[in-house]
Amino acid sequence: MSITDEELALAAAQAGADVVRAMYGAALTRFEKSAGDFATAADLEAEQAILDVIRTARPDDAVTGEESGRTGRGGAERMWLVDPLCGTLNYAVRTMLVAVNVALRVGSGITAAASVDPFAGEAFWTDGTHAYVRRDGVDERLTPSPDSRLVEVNLDPPFPNEPGFRAVRLLAEAEFTERFRPRVVSTTLAVAWVAAGRRAAYVTDGHLRDSVHFASGIALCRAAGCVVTGIHGQPLHTGAGGLVVAADRETHTALLNLIGR
Repeated sequence: MSITDEELALAAAQAGADVVRAMYGAALTRFEKSAGDFATAADLEAEQAILDVIRTARPDDAVTGEESGRTGRGGAERMWLVDPLCGTLNYAVRTMLVAVNVALRVGSGITAAASVDPFAGEAFWTDGTHAYVRRDGVDERLTPSPDSRLVEVNLDPPFPNEPGFRAVRLLAEAEFTERFRPRVVSTTLAVAWVAAGRRAAYVTDGHLRDSVHFASGIALCRAAGCVVTGIHGQPLHTGAGGLVVAADRETHTALLNLIGR
C-alpha cells in the first residue's frame, strides 16, 4: 500500500532529524550564504536525506529546499517545502533548539506537514485537518493553550515592515510585559509549540508564502485551532505580511492592539 502524504512528511522529516542528531557536536564545515547567514554540512546532508525519501515515494512532485532550491516540473500542483535544519546558528554553537520541517503544498494550501525535534524525540504533524505530536510511536492531539503567557518573538531579519513595525519593540512595551513573557529561541520549532500549548503565541515579520521555515508550523497551528493571521490581523500572506499565531482569540486581540501602536 502506498504511503500517505502525512506519513511521507513524517518519514522525510525524521530522516533529516536522524542526520541532524548524528552530526551534533561535530566540527562542521560552514558554507556562507549571505551576510550573517550560513549553512553547515549537517544542513546539506539532512536536506539530501529528506529529498531522497520524497523523491523515492513521489518522483513527480516538485520540491523547494532551503539549500538546494527548487527542483522538479515547473508549475507542478504539488510542491514539497523543505527546511532541513531550522536553527542553524543554535546548532552550530551546540544548542539543542532546532527543527526539521517538511510540508506539502497542493494548490494554494498545505495538506500535510511535519516538524521534528531531533533531540526531544517529538514529531509534530498534521494531515491538514487535525494536528498531533508523535512520541515513541504514539500520537496525541495537539491542544493550544494561552496559560503559559509565553510569547515567542522572532527577532531575526528581514524586517520588511520597519520602521512601522519592528518585533523587538514589543519587548519594551509595559503592557506586553504586564500580560506576557517574551521568549526567543530562534527556531520555528516554537511555532509548533503554540499548537502544542507550550507557547501562548508567536510573532514575526516577513513575507512567508511558501516559506520552507514557516509552512509546517503554520499548518500545525491552523489544524490545531489556533488563530492565525498577518501582523495586522489580515488574512495570512496578504498586505503587510508577517505572522501572529495565538492559542486563542483573546491573546491574539491583545497582541494586535500592541502591534497597532
